[in-house]
Amino acid sequence: MHSVRYEYDGHNGRHERIDFLTSKEKSSSKRSTGIVIGVVVALLILAAVAAFLIWLFVFKDADSEATLSKQHSPSAQVFSGHMTLDNVPYDQKLENTKSKEFKDLGVKLEAILEENYKKDPFLAKYYTTSVVTAFSEGVIAYYWSQFDIPVEDLEILPELSEERVLEALENGIKQQRILASRKDIKISEITASFTDPRMARNPRAKECFYCLEAEETAKNFSSPGYPRGYPPRSRCQWQIRASENNAIFVSFPFFHIEDDCSDDFVSIYDSLSPDDSQAITEKCGQRPPSNPLEVVSSGNIMLINLITDSVVQRSGFIAVFKAIPKSQVKTCGGVLSNNEGIFTSPLHPSFYPPAMDCKWTIKVPTGKKVRVKFTVFRMKEPGVDIRVCHKDYVEVMGTKYCGEMSSLALTSSTNVLEVTFHSDESYTDKGFRAEYRAYDPSNPCPGKFACASGICVGKELKCDGWNDCGDMSDEMKCQCDNDQFACENGLCKPRLWVCDRVNDCGDGSDEKKCSCEDNEWRCGNGVCLPQDVVCDNKKDCEDGSDEASCKTSPGICSDFSFKCENNECVNKVNAECDRVNDCSDDSDEAGCNCGTRPYKLNRIVGGQNAELGEWPWQVSLHFQTYGHVCGASIISERWLLSAAHCFVTSDPMNHVASNWQTYSGMQDQYKQDGVQRSPVKRIISHPDYNQMTFDYDIALLELSEPLTFTNTIQPICLPSSTHVFPAGMSCWVTGWGALREGGQKAQLLQKASVKIINDTVCNTVTEGQVTSRMLCCGFLAGGVDACQGDSGGPLACFEESGKWFQAGIVSWGEGCARRNKPGVYTRVTKLREWIKKETGV
Repeated sequence: MHSVRYEYDGHNGRHERIDFLTSKEKSSSKRSTGIVIGVVVALLILAAVAAFLIWLFVFKDADSEATLSKQHSPSAQVFSGHMTLDNVPYDQKLENTKSKEFKDLGVKLEAILEENYKKDPFLAKYYTTSVVTAFSEGVIAYYWSQFDIPVEDLEILPELSEERVLEALENGIKQQRILASRKDIKISEITASFTDPRMARNPRAKECFYCLEAEETAKNFSSPGYPRGYPPRSRCQWQIRASENNAIFVSFPFFHIEDDCSDDFVSIYDSLSPDDSQAITEKCGQRPPSNPLEVVSSGNIMLINLITDSVVQRSGFIAVFKAIPKSQVKTCGGVLSNNEGIFTSPLHPSFYPPAMDCKWTIKVPTGKKVRVKFTVFRMKEPGVDIRVCHKDYVEVMGTKYCGEMSSLALTSSTNVLEVTFHSDESYTDKGFRAEYRAYDPSNPCPGKFACASGICVGKELKCDGWNDCGDMSDEMKCQCDNDQFACENGLCKPRLWVCDRVNDCGDGSDEKKCSCEDNEWRCGNGVCLPQDVVCDNKKDCEDGSDEASCKTSPGICSDFSFKCENNECVNKVNAECDRVNDCSDDSDEAGCNCGTRPYKLNRIVGGQNAELGEWPWQVSLHFQTYGHVCGASIISERWLLSAAHCFVTSDPMNHVASNWQTYSGMQDQYKQDGVQRSPVKRIISHPDYNQMTFDYDIALLELSEPLTFTNTIQPICLPSSTHVFPAGMSCWVTGWGALREGGQKAQLLQKASVKIINDTVCNTVTEGQVTSRMLCCGFLAGGVDACQGDSGGPLACFEESGKWFQAGIVSWGEGCARRNKPGVYTRVTKLREWIKKETGV
């Protein structure tokens, strides 16, 4: 065999020369090749070592910087504040950002700021620019300053603090006072605080910068692009002024900003500078017209900013503004001497103004005491510890209260009670509404039980196992009845709740002496098995509950498994619509555009009237000329879900579709604004519905024309057949039904929080009348329940995924809200496949 050598001719292109070597030449060639290879290898090793040393000492830092620059970007740090000028007369022309007076004074102040920063070598290194943005009476100048930090110096960011910037400015002012001549501008006070760089606007900018004058007559402005939608990366600013003796009131009758305040938001300041210490509020999301955003300034200036970064377009806002007398803003407090009355935070339900102090002295006749109950209480502020309440608060009898309270009732020790209210200069809120009345200490709650907090509750709620007072005083020192279980912590609970797998007592004592030992697992049907059967890849419990939520049990299908469209089983409780793709075909997250409430809603203490848009899937069904008869829920544009007993009656006219009208988006039965009225095209009642037992009490309504989804009209999510609504879970029942047994139907949509009751208990209290297609919900103590006219309405439950699911349909019950007679609902999970077969939903 012969060796072949290839050569290339660099001048004439590629040429191939073949030389045949003799055996001697082969041997010589091998020796030469070995020497050459050795030399080349040695040179390569030396070159590699040299390259490493060069990289280590010369290029390593450069490489690190290059890598760092890929991970980080330069940082712009902005500080804003105001300066008080001592020897400058106020000129109205300073309010015009295009005037010569504004420009001349602004340039001088910007130069002073730059001079002071450059006296500090650290600040001088990163200082970029300063801009004076406005002037107000006083004379006060508003400004911002920017410092740009390159990537390689990002570690110094903590050193560029508010304190350092302010110290440099204050030192410069002190030095200026010593050296200044009469003609020099004298600055007596200056502030500086961190500011979002996106809010640093130049007043000479032509785009989205406005100066407005507030007067007694209301005017309005809107976000750019309204109502089509604001553009991304908007940087808008509105400076609003009023005459010296007025404040500024701004209301947003329409407000719809992207629901993520880190990207899009509106920020409002009690200043003409975006200084966080002067912020009134920062808001995003969507607000219902029944709960508009309304703010007021403490003085005659206000600044409003709109920042948008997301590409998701929302409609934006309309703002209505006007001047109101400062005396109206500052008036609060006083002496209240009636036996009962109401008082509120300033301008409630609008946001209270910044920098307010109010004091109410409530005096009632000697021998009586004062009881105050707050029906609204909301003083939330970013970063405030509500245990300390050092910013905005209400103070009663030496204790400060702040944050958001679900209930607050206080009782005086004498016939005089003082209530003080304080708001600092930043961040305001809705405040409070309080009711007070005089009462006789010897009989504080005539005909009722007196809680330690001062609240009066029905005597039947005493020792019923529920914390009705809010402070547990109605559950203390109880002697349990025969039908109650005495918990170890002193509470009394229904005896039927013992061993129902729910910790009703709170200390677990009602579940301690049950059939299963500590080392055993209790199946869903009550059977006890060794603990090690759990997640062993075998279906040991008949219902498969031992393998539910076991990631190590793929392929095992149980009653709790979610069935994917491709027939896979996911062993995860409530896998659908939880924002996680568990199925390989993603079918668990399909059709999840449901169960959301577009409007942001405030909690009203103790309120049972539903707010507009709070239950956007609720529908009112009107029969002929009888008005509201039943409820229903929206499950798609064309389909509603209701109860069969509304339509299958002794009168065949109830099952005639043309006799029914549906009203979606309704809150008030007498108001049609924003309500969609749709005729019914077809009624499908379940073929197995039993009029005697109410089994299979479910019906579907097909609409003649599809609904248009809006802020107040949305579908609720339907649970899969394997969805679990555990006993003890709090859900909501809604409707226009009677407010009490035998009473009139409600005009306003009502809501009630109820708890799902264990199936065993449910079967016992209904004396065996429930089937697997039913579930109980309510309170065994009574007092809260669905009632006549709520039939067909939804039982809605909120999941951790942020979605609302319909667990039940209001079906039947013995009376309304009776003790040990909870409401019975059609169980949607058991009839989910029938719904899908009939509607495709």
